[in-house]
Amino acid sequence: MIQQDRSGKDTLLDARGLTKRFGDILANDRVDLVLKKGEIHALLGENGAGKSTLVKMFYGSLEPDGGEIHWRGQRVEIDNPAAARELGVGMVFQHFSLFEALTVVENIALALPNPGNMNDLAKRIESVSRDYGLPLNPSDIVADLPVGIRQRIEIVRCLLQEPQLIIMDEPTSVLTPQEADQLFLTLQRLANEGCAVLYISHRLEEVKRICHHATILRHGQVVRECDPTRETPASLASMMVGADVAAVSAGAQKPELGNVRLGLHKLSAAAATPFATSLNSISLDLRAGEVVAIAGVAGNGQGELFDAISGEMLVAPDMVQIDGKSCGAKSITWRRRQNAAFVPEERLGHGSVPGLKLSQNIVLTRHATGDKLASGGFVSTGRASEMEKRIKRNFDVRMSHDDPEARSLSGGNLQKFV
Repeated sequence: MIQQDRSGKDTLLDARGLTKRFGDILANDRVDLVLKKGEIHALLGENGAGKSTLVKMFYGSLEPDGGEIHWRGQRVEIDNPAAARELGVGMVFQHFSLFEALTVVENIALALPNPGNMNDLAKRIESVSRDYGLPLNPSDIVADLPVGIRQRIEIVRCLLQEPQLIIMDEPTSVLTPQEADQLFLTLQRLANEGCAVLYISHRLEEVKRICHHATILRHGQVVRECDPTRETPASLASMMVGADVAAVSAGAQKPELGNVRLGLHKLSAAAATPFATSLNSISLDLRAGEVVAIAGVAGNGQGELFDAISGEMLVAPDMVQIDGKSCGAKSITWRRRQNAAFVPEERLGHGSVPGLKLSQNIVLTRHATGDKLASGGFVSTGRASEMEKRIKRNFDVRMSHDDPEARSLSGGNLQKFV
């Protein structure tokens, strides 16, 4: 096991024995971590291992219950994100913190202590985003942008603060492979310029590809450190879970396919906004026992296709059929009653309401689907609570206490819940 040296002028951040507890859950248990200039450092672990909790203490969003943080050799108290940014710590969260009704430049201005003239800031955004290969149009309305572009806004907003350490929490979870490749070039350039990057990801191939060092957390404790370039994705996964991980593949034999469950018949729809994409005569049959992938570069209609299938965008009745029943003009609730389920790409805000409890999110989704969660205008909180506990148990959704707010879950655990 590799252990990093705390000494030397290249050490930026040195965490010693950081501990954080939420109720009965010990999220971080005496964690040590050293970050150096010019290093892309991976922080790995299963969902609920304590990764997001740890980096939120570095960024001042959470206060440690124990331990110390040293910055450039001096012990510091990072009381809030503003204090972290003042030190030179920037963070790109896995859940976006953007106002959809505002433009790109307005969102970025809100995050800067002295944004200055908006026209000058717009020029800076165009220049920095272009230089780092993450081009943005400052006048775009955020609501009209796909998630990949929203991720760029978060990153460029961070870059404009000229950080010495950038923390990135699952930055490629919403990116296409092409967008991820561009992000890697940006991170490598930042490292070459002396910036440190703390990189959280479950995508172990990319960790092996771009990271110089890795720290592995399990149940809130550091269990290993290693050079990821000398490991395989399988060995990294084994360190994360503490056991060998079986490979998953489609299998040599194709399953026997059943009847058509979802049918699209010349599905067409005009673009709803100037930034949306039209759907033009899409036909597809999805049969029972079949897994079908929809591939394409971001912004080529995947979001619109999802909206048409889920019922968020209504089309002509026969264009969408579930089990042979025309439903292009039917509601989301009608489709759910046919046992259709939908997992949108943005889990916080679209897939769940951040400030509501998990049981309340269940009621919003399934109150009219035959689960007996609501009757005669009254909601059965007991049934909703039972369903929340069943999901937690069956899908290993880790949380600090029963029925928390959706926004309190880590990204991976919220994804499992949705």
